[in-house]
Amino acid sequence: MKIENSLPCTQLPEAPPQTDLQFTVATEDDFDDIMAMSQDIYGGLDYLPTRYQTWLQETNRTVILARKQGKVIALESVVIIDDGETMLVEGLRVAPQERGKGVAGVLLRFCSQMVKSKYPDVKVSRLTRDDQLGPKEFQKYRLITKQGILLVRFRAEDLKLRLAEMGPTAGLPADGLTPPHAPVHLDPSEVCQLFLSSGLMRNVLPNATIVQDWQPFKPLPSNMGILLKKDIDWMVDDASSPTVASLCTFPFRVPIGDDWYYLNIDMFGKDLSLVLQQFLSHLRRHTSTLKGHVMCQVFLDPPLWKPVADFCRDALGVELVKEYTEQCVVESDIV
Repeated sequence: MKIENSLPCTQLPEAPPQTDLQFTVATEDDFDDIMAMSQDIYGGLDYLPTRYQTWLQETNRTVILARKQGKVIALESVVIIDDGETMLVEGLRVAPQERGKGVAGVLLRFCSQMVKSKYPDVKVSRLTRDDQLGPKEFQKYRLITKQGILLVRFRAEDLKLRLAEMGPTAGLPADGLTPPHAPVHLDPSEVCQLFLSSGLMRNVLPNATIVQDWQPFKPLPSNMGILLKKDIDWMVDDASSPTVASLCTFPFRVPIGDDWYYLNIDMFGKDLSLVLQQFLSHLRRHTSTLKGHVMCQVFLDPPLWKPVADFCRDALGVELVKEYTEQCVVESDIV
């Protein structure tokens, strides 16, 4: 199935009666219409304004728009990963006035058929959700892994002062027992060597999955090529025998207001002391030159959520934005 200027929804099998929808490939000229449709999405943490231009340039990604009477009412992005076996669905958004009308389902089916025709080796569709999955969802999806979501906010200037007051031993065990190594920053060659060694990362990565800023990847050479093109700070506690690993995106602006930034940290591992140590190391590095407000979202092993949340509130003095929620990576077969 080729995407021309538009393809009518009625070409899709088993589609709801959305005969007034057309589908087009997104272009730079659609940016303002997409932003107008996406106002207030994700509580002001929308990443798309910063990444839209990059998305259009990615050769393994296609951004599809749904239009109604010529007006953009929905967007979906599909990325081919895992050596061409997985379709990653990302960035779904539907205009407020069109929600609850089946538009998202029609758009997803269109994307699946388009991908299957272009990439016949694709077997599964993966996506990441931030809500609780119920019986209805488990009829459609298999759960791959899940992480707890910790969302905090702070002024960068306040946090820098607090970190300076705490000193370099902040986050270490109260009994004085310190980890054998300080956090290790990995260069690209070290990242590939470590994350492509399944034996070394078997007990660190959740279900052998690298989840980076909501994107789930299998540890494969082709996926590492994708990840290493991004601005990511890779860290482990020990490069020869890791117990905890973390990936931190470099801060970028979000449309909450002037001088608001978003910082995303994906933590893998179960050792609280090592998690806190790497968490603080990322904060020190990535807020050192910032001025303004920061929304920091940390993904971590669910049992670690409460102690890390307590540490953020009591030791760092930052504001907890919301209570416990989960990031769930799910997949379904493409037939």
